[in-house]
Amino acid sequence: VEFLYCDLASMKSIRQFVQRFRAKNCPLHVLVNNAGVMLVPERKTEDGFEEHFGLNYLGHFLLTNLLLGTLEQSGTHSHNARIITVSSATHYVGKLHLNDLQSRCSYSPHGAYAQSKLALVLFTYRLQHLLTANGSHVTANVVDPGVVNTELYKHVFWVVKVVKWMTAWLFFKTPEEGASTSIYAAVSPEMEGAGGCYLYNEERTKSAGIAYDEELQRKLWTESCKMVGISDESSRVP
Repeated sequence: VEFLYCDLASMKSIRQFVQRFRAKNCPLHVLVNNAGVMLVPERKTEDGFEEHFGLNYLGHFLLTNLLLGTLEQSGTHSHNARIITVSSATHYVGKLHLNDLQSRCSYSPHGAYAQSKLALVLFTYRLQHLLTANGSHVTANVVDPGVVNTELYKHVFWVVKVVKWMTAWLFFKTPEEGASTSIYAAVSPEMEGAGGCYLYNEERTKSAGIAYDEELQRKLWTESCKMVGISDESSRVP
């Protein structure tokens, strides 16, 4: 195991990380996009993005796009490289505000978090569409880990913290249990060649209906490219 530092809330840090990784000339068979914050007070990343959207979504969007070339070189017909992105059941209640992705008009921690998780699902489906269109030996899937007992809940109200402390053993998954579906997506032979799936408890299931809106997927992708400063190669793909 080797550690390379990468701050997903910093576009500069992401680019530096990718440069360091590429310099190693290593293949890349699995990328798991798992960083995130939840229900943080209104604040911005160093690039000026609302933190939920900037870290949870845009950071992973840029990282994945910068590593796509390496992933495509690493995948083969019999062993596809795999991209696994961790979303949340919260995406079912999320709304994507294309005209206000930074939640400047009206900030809600719950709304901003749900939007970032919906964006990850839309991104995954669009990414798989592009990978398929290009004949790439790479698959992209999105995972719902369930309700997991981690430090992600440190910004919830104190009453919720008390309830969580009292009931976590009964209703919450352990971190190991929460990781199981991501691991399944990353290494299971059953998922070889399968992309564009929403997985929960190691099974394929339906995501929110709005996530299948291909026009919304395209618009979000195009806007995301502008925000992180990369060219939109997808414009040539229907």
